[in-house]
Amino acid sequence: MGFLKASRNLPKPLAYALLGAMWCGLLGGVVGLLVGLSVYPPTAWFAVLEIGIPAALLGFVAGLLVGAAMLVVDRGHGAKPSH
Repeated sequence: MGFLKASRNLPKPLAYALLGAMWCGLLGGVVGLLVGLSVYPPTAWFAVLEIGIPAALLGFVAGLLVGAAMLVVDRGHGAKPSH
């Protein structure tokens, strides 16, 4: 079961928050790996966490805000909200 199918049962802000956390955390982890390998390879795994976790938190907050805005826009246009 994919994320998109599972997220249909979630409120829109939470679905967007989880999606934002997932993608930003993945991107932050890759950037952390590249930075860690270029600075000091034996501790590159720590750089993945050091950059990936804050990126995931930032993505969660940004996704939550976008999801909340989408919910407000949907209600403003008279559309039936998903949750």
